[in-house]
Amino acid sequence: MAKLTFRTDECKGCGLCTFACPKKILKLDDETINKKGHHPVTCVDQDACIGCASCAIMCPDCIITVER
Repeated sequence: MAKLTFRTDECKGCGLCTFACPKKILKLDDETINKKGHHPVTCVDQDACIGCASCAIMCPDCIITVER
């Protein structure tokens, strides 16, 4: 099982990772605002992550870590 971690304080909420995820388990958190004033990304189903790292590759700010 893969584990995703996010540096949410650095996320600018661009959403590119949400489109790159083949399982569609990433979304922008509408209830949270980080220190930059953006809605950061969150994983809605950690168990469904296949560890492909497409999200981390797509992220322009390198805020996503994928551990397999």
